[in-house]
Amino acid sequence: MEEHEYKSLREIFGSMVFDRRVMKQKLNSDIYEQVIEAMEGRERLSPEAADIVASAMKDWALSKGATHWSHWFQPQTELTAEKHLGFTMPDSNGNPIEVFRGHHLAQGEPDASSFPSAGTRSTFEARGYSAWDISSPAFIVKTPKGGTLFIPSVFLSFDGTPLDLKTPLLRALEAVEGRALRLLKTLGQRGIKSVKMTVGAEQEYFLLDRPRAQLRPDIRFCGRTLIGAQPAKDQKLDHHYMGAIHGRVLRYMEDVERDLARLGVSVMARHNEVARCQFEFAHLFSDANTACDQNQILMETMRKLARQHELRLLFHEKPFAGMNGSGKHTNMSLMDSEGRNLLKPSHSHRRNVIFLTFLSAVVLGISRFHSLLQASIATYGNLFRLGGHEAPPSIISVYLGSALTDLIHRLDNSDVSLPEQRTMDLGLAKLPDIIPFDSDRNRTSPVAFTGDKFEFRAPGASQSIALPVTMFASLWAWGIEELTHMIEARCSDGKDPMDAALDAAREAFRQGSNILFEGDAYTPEWHDEARKRGLIEAETMPDRIDLLLKPENKTMLESLGVYRAHELENLRAVRMESFATGLEVEAAVLYDMLWEGVLPALSKQLILEKQSLYLFDGVDFGDDKPWRDYIQGLGRAKSSLILDANNLHELKGRLAGMDVRERSDFLTGTIIPLMDSIRSKCDAAELTIAADIWPYPIYRNLLSLSA
Repeated sequence: MEEHEYKSLREIFGSMVFDRRVMKQKLNSDIYEQVIEAMEGRERLSPEAADIVASAMKDWALSKGATHWSHWFQPQTELTAEKHLGFTMPDSNGNPIEVFRGHHLAQGEPDASSFPSAGTRSTFEARGYSAWDISSPAFIVKTPKGGTLFIPSVFLSFDGTPLDLKTPLLRALEAVEGRALRLLKTLGQRGIKSVKMTVGAEQEYFLLDRPRAQLRPDIRFCGRTLIGAQPAKDQKLDHHYMGAIHGRVLRYMEDVERDLARLGVSVMARHNEVARCQFEFAHLFSDANTACDQNQILMETMRKLARQHELRLLFHEKPFAGMNGSGKHTNMSLMDSEGRNLLKPSHSHRRNVIFLTFLSAVVLGISRFHSLLQASIATYGNLFRLGGHEAPPSIISVYLGSALTDLIHRLDNSDVSLPEQRTMDLGLAKLPDIIPFDSDRNRTSPVAFTGDKFEFRAPGASQSIALPVTMFASLWAWGIEELTHMIEARCSDGKDPMDAALDAAREAFRQGSNILFEGDAYTPEWHDEARKRGLIEAETMPDRIDLLLKPENKTMLESLGVYRAHELENLRAVRMESFATGLEVEAAVLYDMLWEGVLPALSKQLILEKQSLYLFDGVDFGDDKPWRDYIQGLGRAKSSLILDANNLHELKGRLAGMDVRERSDFLTGTIIPLMDSIRSKCDAAELTIAADIWPYPIYRNLLSLSA
């Protein structure tokens, strides 16, 4: 074991990050100040300064054992990409030297033809650009034989079209932060120098025993089970939730946390989730851009270490039918330069008016552009997750809680006071008094206010949070701008800014009331009500992806500078292709599993039963009709599944002549229902076939981490 394994997390925290602390040590004060100005968007870094930063970064990386460097970017695959380049190369005399200059740091040229681009890049049009995102710190990922310096970057096509998720994110953050600062100045907060959007993500996931999981083609290739009967003991008893963490999992979690600590990622919570073998990590709030990078770092670290621990990590939104799926609850707020959370209620009248102004801006923005949030979480994995087992429905609504709802109703009287904080006396002197929250939680709400932040519960576990955060930031920016216009108009009529802000917030809550819902979002009554309120604009996932191109959404995103029209069209096409491809792979894998495993298993059971019946011919053991009926049932099941397999094969063949939208609709409307029917028959067969004959590990064995 390496020496640093014995060090505390505090001692190693951030040791592999080229952050402000390291830069202050490695750079002279003038260059350091230039870098800080560039990070905060006040000034571009000069080529001369970039050379000095690159030299310092190279020396630091080499001192940590790194041998290579890479621009690290986030294409629209929702994964990350990297191309490693060596620091060491020969000089003119053949002697090794380490080379890394400012132009290497600032710009790279990865091949752009092989990444999703909605057909805008052909194989022969390969040029693309990666460009250093100075606002996110570089970091080193260690390996047994060295390590690689990763430089967070944006990724662009030859013509400058973003081919990544980071570029629009940075634009959206600039939009919301600039407008928030302007609103604060309108409200007399002129000492505030900046506003940053902050994000914290809760990452849910499953861990399975790798050798067992690898015996299932569906888990290997799709990340979820396409067939599988419910076990006798599943999550109904809720024994797993927040129970004692299995030793094998805890060792994995500790290794993940240690690697993340070196990369400056702080895990603030770890625990068992509701379903068996389901768990959660939550990392600490940070500025939104860094948080999106850190969530990708978290996922990559988890993948790497799962293999080392002989575990199979599943990020799929619904690995096991009939059980909880995995989401990525994304918590968002705004922080000003003085460290104040703008979504934190206060007992100060002035602070509470500011809080209500920013709160109402979210409500107004979601009310107008809720379809953008729907589109941001429209993925093939969420097709199976949303709407049950604690996952919110795809219908977007906002839950504020009883205390804030009551406060909004009192705004007509200019009353912005909150209830006095009370304590809950447990009647036991040995126990402390409990300070309860003003409102309960609503686990069925897609967007919930949870005390001092908004929690967007609909994103799926496998998603990058970049797109949901981009869309949330954009509609919030629009809402803030609307509130600012309302306040400025009222101030021009002589109103005090605080009174004007209260008026504007009251009007915003009135306009946004269609999005507010405090009840159970699973009920049919709410779905009927949501339709009346205009909150259901799309019935299927392909329709929800198309909401990206809804005219008012395009207009808003273009006006903020987040997406240009052709960029939004590219995004829609890429996400539609990803949706269709995921489902096509599942259909192909299910077809193979039928012919390679399920159908032969039925034959084996049939042969076994018929042979047994023949051997007992002439023996009087009573009525043998149930036995014969069972054999006939096996035969009927096999015949039915052969018919379904042939039908699935024929339907898959039709996809070749369709465009991506036609494929998506056909998969959703025709092939997925057939796959559901096949699953139902396979699951019924599994329950009647001997364990040593059934070809794949069953749920009972998969959902166990014991050897």
